[in-house]
Amino acid sequence: MYKTITIKKGKDESLKRFHPWIFSGAIKHCEDGIDEGDTVRVIKENGDFIAIGHYQIGSIAVRVLSFEEIEIDENFFTERLVMAFAMRKSIGVADNPANNTYRLVHGEGDNLPGLVIDCYGETAVMQAHSVGMHVCRNIIAKVLMNVMGERIKNVFYKSETTLPFKAELGQENGFIYGRSENNTAVENGLKFNVDWLKGQKTGFFIDQRENRSLLERYSKGKTILNMFCYTGGFSVYAMRGGARVVHSVDSSAKAIELTNANVELNFPEDKRHAAYCEDAFKFLDKADDVYDLIILDPPAFAKHRNALHNALKGYTRLNLKAMQRIRPGGILFTFSCSQVVTKDNFRNAVFTAAALAGREVRILHQLHQPADHPINIYHPEGEYLKGLVLYVE
Repeated sequence: MYKTITIKKGKDESLKRFHPWIFSGAIKHCEDGIDEGDTVRVIKENGDFIAIGHYQIGSIAVRVLSFEEIEIDENFFTERLVMAFAMRKSIGVADNPANNTYRLVHGEGDNLPGLVIDCYGETAVMQAHSVGMHVCRNIIAKVLMNVMGERIKNVFYKSETTLPFKAELGQENGFIYGRSENNTAVENGLKFNVDWLKGQKTGFFIDQRENRSLLERYSKGKTILNMFCYTGGFSVYAMRGGARVVHSVDSSAKAIELTNANVELNFPEDKRHAAYCEDAFKFLDKADDVYDLIILDPPAFAKHRNALHNALKGYTRLNLKAMQRIRPGGILFTFSCSQVVTKDNFRNAVFTAAALAGREVRILHQLHQPADHPINIYHPEGEYLKGLVLYVE
């Protein structure tokens, strides 16, 4: 029987709406002996059952796994992973010969808060963002192998930087099942080297797949600048779309190395591409207005709410510089992946940049994360990726 956590009277309103987070301020009492990462039973003061979830020290104290009184065991994870895989097949990203790169589990969006699983060919990269999911990593990996059958032969666990350091778990990245040196994945027919060992996130930003495809349609004959290029995803799609010139910029030498490798993998000895290891702001300061299309896909400027003000200033400054450097009639793809930055926050920052630049700007597309990064309707915080495609007069 799971130990119990009691919620204060009146603090269960969000849980009635099936929101999967319980904040520490809502807790009245924790039963003795509860450790970080334990599965707990959440009850009202009168003893009525509310939810089952993983306990963790911090602002989000419980991540709800179920609003039904069930066991969190192998059967539970099997059911959730079967549902997650069925959805990926139904939207056409799984079992697709032209695309073996997709997100299988997206935390709250798949009713598995604190867990991310990305598939790259025969290798699944699993990442825990909660101590509870870290505790369950081996059973999840076992279930994953069973559910996916011959599709997945390797499970790489990559949570060294995503778990709270105060938990002192001593976690290390490494294979739970199998081992593979083949880190080449296929996305919409293009090949990418994925650095799941040392790369950001799980090694590749799968969430921009559909936005990269949209960029490809706009690329023909254009001179393109891809800022914060990381693995060069947008650059490779732009080249397949028929871009005349593509410049990739990142402050990380490792990112430039990855970008060049991915361009070479798809377009060997193609002279249309050049990469520069430089700070984005400094590069834009020096650039002439030679680009027909600019992509701004920076890392999260704000990971916490107290950084929101400075983040919005950063987005305004970055977009202003891009608008000052883009040709008349140019197209700007601009993004924010900061969860605390709302769509309205981001749009206002870009609006301010347009006003300061004195350019006429029209919105062509409003972009977001793809369908394999679903948003739980009861958890709007899951909508983290915002993007705009702008026509700059």
